[in-house]
Amino acid sequence: MSEWKVGQIKVKVGGYTPAAKPAQAAPAPSGVRDAEADRRTLQAIQSVAQSRDFARAGAMAEEALQGGLEHPMLLNLVALKCEQEGRFDDALRALGRAVEIAPNDIGARNALGLVLTRIERYREALSVFEGVCAMAPEFAGAHCARGAALESLGRLKEAEAAYRRAEELQPENLGAVQGLANLLSRRGAHAEARPLAEDVLDAQPNFPDAVMVLAAADAAEGAGERAKQRLDLLIADERVTPVQRALAQGLLGDVLDTMNLPAEAFAAYTACNMELWRAYAPVYGQRTSALDFARAMIAELDNIAPDSWTSGGGAVRDDAPKAHVFLLGFPRSGTTLLEQVLASHPDVEALEERETLEEAQRAFLSQPQDLIRLARAGEAELAPLREAYWARVKAEGANPAGKVFVDKHPLNTFRLPLILKLFPDARILFARRDPRDVVLSCFRRRFTMSGSAYQLLTLPGAAGHYDAAMKLADRLEGPMAARTHVVRHESLVEDFEPAVREICAFLGLDWADEMRNFADRARDRAVATPSGAQLSRGLSAEGVGAWRRYATELAAVQPQLKPWVESFGYPSE
Repeated sequence: MSEWKVGQIKVKVGGYTPAAKPAQAAPAPSGVRDAEADRRTLQAIQSVAQSRDFARAGAMAEEALQGGLEHPMLLNLVALKCEQEGRFDDALRALGRAVEIAPNDIGARNALGLVLTRIERYREALSVFEGVCAMAPEFAGAHCARGAALESLGRLKEAEAAYRRAEELQPENLGAVQGLANLLSRRGAHAEARPLAEDVLDAQPNFPDAVMVLAAADAAEGAGERAKQRLDLLIADERVTPVQRALAQGLLGDVLDTMNLPAEAFAAYTACNMELWRAYAPVYGQRTSALDFARAMIAELDNIAPDSWTSGGGAVRDDAPKAHVFLLGFPRSGTTLLEQVLASHPDVEALEERETLEEAQRAFLSQPQDLIRLARAGEAELAPLREAYWARVKAEGANPAGKVFVDKHPLNTFRLPLILKLFPDARILFARRDPRDVVLSCFRRRFTMSGSAYQLLTLPGAAGHYDAAMKLADRLEGPMAARTHVVRHESLVEDFEPAVREICAFLGLDWADEMRNFADRARDRAVATPSGAQLSRGLSAEGVGAWRRYATELAAVQPQLKPWVESFGYPSE
């Protein structure tokens, strides 16, 4: 755990204590324990914890538990000790037991959510925090923690509301202040983010998130050298965690890129990605990689007849959309720009990167060999999965009835067999961009970690994953062709209105003038992807041909990308 505390330790150990009370031992059966001795033990441990000597308090709590004294405070302190030692499963077990024996202990519940957040189990953490907020609606710390979980899940508008509620309840809550600064920075509102980050740094010097917000603001204002100095100091700080250091190095890469120092920037990106590679290796490095899984899918597809990827489509729904559209391609291919443009149309309902196909994946894409069963699946097997899909769409807040519904997720390219089989009437928008720009951009950006994101941490991994996605789409070109429209990112940027009118015609939409002002809509929607800040500034060609500045660094993967460069009609140089 980092030594910086933005309200977290107080929340985790002290819990929610409206009024200070001496710790009391749970009633014990007569003759089993000395209740008075247990009470003195608890009070002694509580006194040490309140003095913030958590190491000693944790050791005392562990000893008391081993001696047979069980109490939520002891379990909470032991969980903190386990977390600091990296024993997260043990921490979760201790906190789970604390909640079991004391269901109304807000501190234990909140601590459970914080540990789940620490190990990036954000959906579970969000459920815990929502329960805490329901039990203790005036507890600012829980609203702040809920905001952090929502932010990590990409639900930025809800995250902002949670942070603002925490700040309203407790204006000095630095976690909420920093959370708001992060959100403003992500959408490119650097002038608004700066004073919030400065407030955090006044209380917690060199706090990583605040430093990065200020560095991003400096870079946006053209003060690259000042941003670099901030980040160099942060990277050298012994208190930062590996992931914090990695994120700082990645941002340093962005700063150096704006200073036109591509070699130095690439070195910073590499340092960032290798730090993340090591940090996430226990989770993603010990299983079948997303790349190997995709390649195995392609091998299975080679043995399945193309006409297998159709079905009847099921009954017409009362709440059916006017048209159902999957927007996919590959990360950094322009899917977010296209989704924001379409979302600006009054007749479009768009959903940004939600896992709407999870149930279908579990049923028919848990392993590559499942494709054989999927190809043979009948309506009785497919219908419940369609219902699960639409239920998930609704749960994510979308209301597609009567609209052109756009389900945008670039990685859905790897789920094309599911999409083709489940939704034979759905249309597909396939975003395409120069493969060299795509792979470079994937390598440079910091994504929420997943199996696919882990592949993007190296250039060979990113190029291989891109190659696999394009091969998979190529294998399915026959069943896709009649209902697919390819959108070339460069055409959208260079000749916006004709390109968008062509897309509208494909989707059965009339042109809408609001689509020209998509940047205003993007700011209001709080885009969660790495493109958010750029989109808030409007249409930009700054990323077109960016690979040329990094041609030397890309040399090793150029042979793998060359066939796609040529196939898609991009210039070789």
